[in-house]
Amino acid sequence: MTHTLSRDDARRIIVRAQMLDARRPGDVVEVAEQLAVIKIDPTAVIAPAQHATAWARIGWGYEPGQLTKAVEDDRVLFEYDGTIRPISVLPLLVPRMRHWPQHARGRGWMEANARFADDVLARLRADGPLLASEIEDTAQVARQSESGWYGSNQVPRMLESLERQGRVAVVGREGRLRRWDVTERAWPKALPEYTDEDAARLLDERRLQAAGIAKERSAWTPVGAAGEPAVIDGVKGRWRVDPQALAALDDDPGGRVAILNPYDRILFDRPRLRDVFEFDYVLEQFKPKAERVYGQFAHPILVGDRFVALLDAALDRTRETLHVTALHELAPIEPEEMEMIRGEIADLAEWLGVPVTGLR
Repeated sequence: MTHTLSRDDARRIIVRAQMLDARRPGDVVEVAEQLAVIKIDPTAVIAPAQHATAWARIGWGYEPGQLTKAVEDDRVLFEYDGTIRPISVLPLLVPRMRHWPQHARGRGWMEANARFADDVLARLRADGPLLASEIEDTAQVARQSESGWYGSNQVPRMLESLERQGRVAVVGREGRLRRWDVTERAWPKALPEYTDEDAARLLDERRLQAAGIAKERSAWTPVGAAGEPAVIDGVKGRWRVDPQALAALDDDPGGRVAILNPYDRILFDRPRLRDVFEFDYVLEQFKPKAERVYGQFAHPILVGDRFVALLDAALDRTRETLHVTALHELAPIEPEEMEMIRGEIADLAEWLGVPVTGLR
């Protein structure tokens, strides 16, 4: 059976799956279990992405130390490939790790540096956890950075390669610096084991759980055959919907205001954002200043299931204020909605421990 949904229903399913409705989660572990992936990004124009993501959902009950504790002490969450994920997802990633790297260039570099990899692993086993700067670069073959992201030292690249193979893991951070260890110490003992096929199927299900609804052949939110087929009135394409999210449509807790970091997961699938929310979001971070319309790092504002504004603001650490440069209205906003938006901006500033300036 193919379900037929209105665009409003599809929006409500997505908002609820992303924990952005009126019913707030209790802690960051609950958030990570539902979203499956929380992006780490150090660009702290207002707050780092991982903390802003948690705050947008939990609100006042969230403190940044809770995420650190869950990752480093309790080990119920883990860092992988620039994201925070729940431990329940780790066994589903392990089969894919066994096949990395899949591209010839990456395989060639790892094969040429087999002794280097052994050196890094031996050093971690003997003295870890360690920062990359504490590990010697014994690379046989250097790989030049095309993006400028890496320097000449090959240790960070090797650590990230070994991470993708499931041989080392990030176990903590000192500021922005990652502390690494071997996975036999970092990971829980006796993880469940899955075949490649079962792991891929279960990952598709977790992605759909977090998405609520996704296009059947989406490069942004690949969900395979998970869930049930659906179509959305007025929207092209075939979709997959999470049956649990569909069953909960009538149990609607209502909406609220959410200020979203540009790297928030609800914004990741840009085609879905355009199709379902009719919101064409462009992050202007990498545009020349003269070409920016809404600001370098404008935060989308969700009211209920509509994106109504973009907040151009920054935490001014010198003056210790949250300074609002502009609040760009994208759609008509009712006076009571504007009052709610202003209240959420004030709450954000209070969470940061500073006053708001510039908001008219």
